[in-house]
Amino acid sequence: MDLKLEEASARRFAAYVEGLASEIGHADRVSPLHDYCTGLMLPGERKSVEPIAARTAPARTAAQHQSLLHFVGVSSWSDEKVLAKVREMVLPVMEKAGLIEAWILDDTSFAKQGKHSVGVHHQYCGELGKQANCQVTVSLSIANHTASLPVAYRLYLPEAWSKNRSRRKKAGVPKDIKFMTKSKIALEQIRRACEAGVPLGVVLMDSGYGRDSELRTELTSLGLTYVAGILPNTLMWRPGSGPRRKEKPLNNTGRRDEPDLVSAEKVARGLPKQAWRTIRWRQGSAEWLSSRFARTRVRVGHNKLIPEQLQSEWLLIEWPEGEKKPTKYWLSTMPANTSFRRLVDFAKLRWRIERDYEELKQEVGLGHYEGRGWRGFHHHATLCIAAYGFLIAEQATIPPSAPRSAPRLQAPPLPADYRPRGAARAT
Repeated sequence: MDLKLEEASARRFAAYVEGLASEIGHADRVSPLHDYCTGLMLPGERKSVEPIAARTAPARTAAQHQSLLHFVGVSSWSDEKVLAKVREMVLPVMEKAGLIEAWILDDTSFAKQGKHSVGVHHQYCGELGKQANCQVTVSLSIANHTASLPVAYRLYLPEAWSKNRSRRKKAGVPKDIKFMTKSKIALEQIRRACEAGVPLGVVLMDSGYGRDSELRTELTSLGLTYVAGILPNTLMWRPGSGPRRKEKPLNNTGRRDEPDLVSAEKVARGLPKQAWRTIRWRQGSAEWLSSRFARTRVRVGHNKLIPEQLQSEWLLIEWPEGEKKPTKYWLSTMPANTSFRRLVDFAKLRWRIERDYEELKQEVGLGHYEGRGWRGFHHHATLCIAAYGFLIAEQATIPPSAPRSAPRLQAPPLPADYRPRGAARAT
């Protein structure tokens, strides 16, 4: 790296950490804050506390280890305030390339071997694609077509954990943390983002969240539009039809009482041939990504629906050539005059959160924390997001003709006798 560019990047990093330091309280936390963020961005396979200590203070690794352990696992600074500061500093850089267009809801998981880490439970693990012992977190990210940044992040605490006083006490779970479904956590994150004045965007979510009719209804009541993945058995009325019972809300027997309700898949299969179009949405690594889509206006039926409040929305379907049946379905409350290409573009913009998690895990060690407590788990994640935010900001300083990767900090050499826990002893 050019020496002048390296020095300029180091100055920007120091200024960035100084901004974060304004939200962590005591002055004696500034040094471990700087070192922890530095360690997360240094090269290395593991980004847990012990390796970070060895890389940032090779001459006094033991003392550094204790300092960082206390900072990340014990210190009582606010994750919410630090994430707000990250957003405040990174958002102007993101918006140089375009205004915020989307809020992306998602979750990610971390496979675990033991059972003592906070929130660990046998549940669906997206990382492995099956039921497994893991932790699951829910996040909200803001995005445009150039970048995205997590602005809220919380561990999902399974009901078995939330009711176990002994496990809660050992892991330091705050008393005000009660059992909440992932959708409820997501809705709470959305509400706080609205209250904080985060620039609004279309809410994007996969079918894990989109199939929750209560969540979709609450988003509409907050004045937010959405593009939500749904399941093919979601019930709806075709264009030109609607509820027959107007006097009371629908309930679980609604399908029998409303014979015009049909599944999203049945609507898709009934669309004429001319409804289907091949649309491309973004440039991939080798070529433009494209598929075959159709859309139509529908009205969706669900439990507790008040017929008088029923509104039309878009049903978007993807049915790639060669597939025996449609592969994906979305509902959207984007305006009726939204272009077909724009609707597809927003449905597919969720890829940015997948990129976020890939880089957060691979580049800055989001899943590497080895502690078992609630506070340490969230502090580590907050600092990973802070480090990731700095890398996003740094990418904006790179000329268009240069490689699109932010400068990397240089790691000092490790002590010759350093052996991380679990490593084989030297012979």
